[in-house]
Amino acid sequence: MPIIAPSLLSANFLKLEDDCKMLNESEADWFHLDVMDGRFVPNISFGPMLVEFFRKATKKVCDVHLMIVEPEKFAEQFKNAGADILSVHIETCTHLHRNIQQIKSLGMKAGVAINPHTSVTALSDVLGDIDLVCMMSVNPGYGGQKFIPQTIEKIKLLRKMIDERGLKVQIEIDGGVTLENAPSIIAAGADVLVAGNTVFKSADPKATIALLKKI
Repeated sequence: MPIIAPSLLSANFLKLEDDCKMLNESEADWFHLDVMDGRFVPNISFGPMLVEFFRKATKKVCDVHLMIVEPEKFAEQFKNAGADILSVHIETCTHLHRNIQQIKSLGMKAGVAINPHTSVTALSDVLGDIDLVCMMSVNPGYGGQKFIPQTIEKIKLLRKMIDERGLKVQIEIDGGVTLENAPSIIAAGADVLVAGNTVFKSADPKATIALLKKI
C-alpha cells in the first residue's frame, strides 16, 4: 500500500487543530509540510515555528519539504522543530552532497526534491546517499495545480534506476495527485503520495485518505 502524506498547505489554517486531529484519526501515514521562502518559489508559507506545532500535534512522521534557497542555514532549526525527513531541492544546492551529509548528521532522513524540468538522471551520483526523492509533478509554489503527465515516465525511469542498484530510496510524488491518477502513479513505481486539495477539499477527508491508501 502507498504511504499517504497529506499536505498541510491545503488545510484550513483557522482550524489547524481540527485538521491535525482528523489526520491523526485517519489512515494517513505522514504529515507533509511545505516550506516556501518567496525566493526559490513565488510564494511564502511557514517556517520552523509552525513545524514545531505540527510535531506536538502528532506522532506521525513529519515530512518537511524545503522549497527555499540556502537550506543548509536552516537544517538544524527544522531538526529542532521536529522534522523526521528533510528534503532539499537539487536546484538550490550548489553542494548537494554536503547538504545531504548535513541532514543525515543531524539525525533526519534525507530527501532530494526535483522540479518538473529536472531530469532524474541528475540524481545518479547521490541516489545511494538519500532516503527519498520528492518528485514535483507540478511547478512548485502553489497548491491546487494539475498533474504534469510526463511525470509518469520520470517515475518509471527513477524506479528502474533505484531497483537496478538495489537501493531502498522511496519515490514521493508531490502535486496534482487525485483519486483518478493515483493508480497510474503507483503503477509507475511511486511509494508516497502527497495529496493536498484532494484530501482537504474533499467532503469526507478521512474517507478520501482511506481510498488513496487502498490503491
